[in-house]
Amino acid sequence: MSENKSTELVPVEITVESLRTKIYSIRGQQVMLATDLAEIYGYTTKAFNQQVKNNIEKFEDDFRFQLTWDEIDELSRSNNLTLNREGRGGNVKYLPWCFTESGVYMLMTVLKGDLAIRQSKALIRTFKQMKDYISQAPLLSGSSNIERLSLQISENTRDISKIKEAMVTKEDLTKVIQSFSLPDKGIEYVIYSGQTFEADAAYADIYNKAKKKLYIVDNYIGPKTLLMLKSVPANVDIIIFSDNLMNILRLSELQAFQAEYPNVKLSFQRTGGKFHDRYIIIDYKCRTEKVYHCGASSKDAGNKITTIAQADNRKLYYPMIEELLLQPALRLW
Repeated sequence: MSENKSTELVPVEITVESLRTKIYSIRGQQVMLATDLAEIYGYTTKAFNQQVKNNIEKFEDDFRFQLTWDEIDELSRSNNLTLNREGRGGNVKYLPWCFTESGVYMLMTVLKGDLAIRQSKALIRTFKQMKDYISQAPLLSGSSNIERLSLQISENTRDISKIKEAMVTKEDLTKVIQSFSLPDKGIEYVIYSGQTFEADAAYADIYNKAKKKLYIVDNYIGPKTLLMLKSVPANVDIIIFSDNLMNILRLSELQAFQAEYPNVKLSFQRTGGKFHDRYIIIDYKCRTEKVYHCGASSKDAGNKITTIAQADNRKLYYPMIEELLLQPALRLW
């Protein structure tokens, strides 16, 4: 995308406070309006929409959708916006578009240039700050409403796995990801596939390789362990093998997760007190089988430097997996 002085505006500074006013709840999703995104990236709305149209195959309905007049009226009433139909006092001629969080991340693979990279970095960092604020303490409060809110919004993008390949194969966005290599950037990252990865994106990439089965071996599980599973395909059977040491994961948190994500097929079995390391097993004894060794629990992903490595000799782990499959069910309290 070449920078066009006639269609670009001065980009706005991105802060938690300014971004919070630009995120709206529509159709049960957190979205941003195309007009606000255009302003953030320094474009007129017309020029911004044209860039999207030039790459329309990347923006499916769960990434981008058009508002109705009723939704515009509701936004105007509840958010102090001046979105009204064209006419006396009106300022909207065409139905505006909005982008889900996945759509915003997809935009980062479309918009080019140093300015776009700079604004994309700021957006990701600000999203991270906002989610940390929402998700850290509330799950411990005992309020089911706050638990559900935390599970719905916290940690990371709901459909990041759908766009991960595009993100890491785009030269410009690779620069964004690589800029998160240092802890002082405020980004939770792991070492995976020979490079630094945003922690949630790394786990999403691994989990979404599963076609039939997903086994997670981890004695220290928590709410974030569940949140990492949000985008696993519905046809995959997931078993978490854990003794839930320290009782970090509570039954109420599991119930809140299941209410938010009923399509995730999840069960729990014990490990029998024999396992220290953490593992992820994909499609056990199937053609697509993979085994990963993880340096830390997914509930702590990115808190400290962690490596996730794929095992070369998968059959070496077969006796361990067979023993795990014989373990009794784990009950949460």
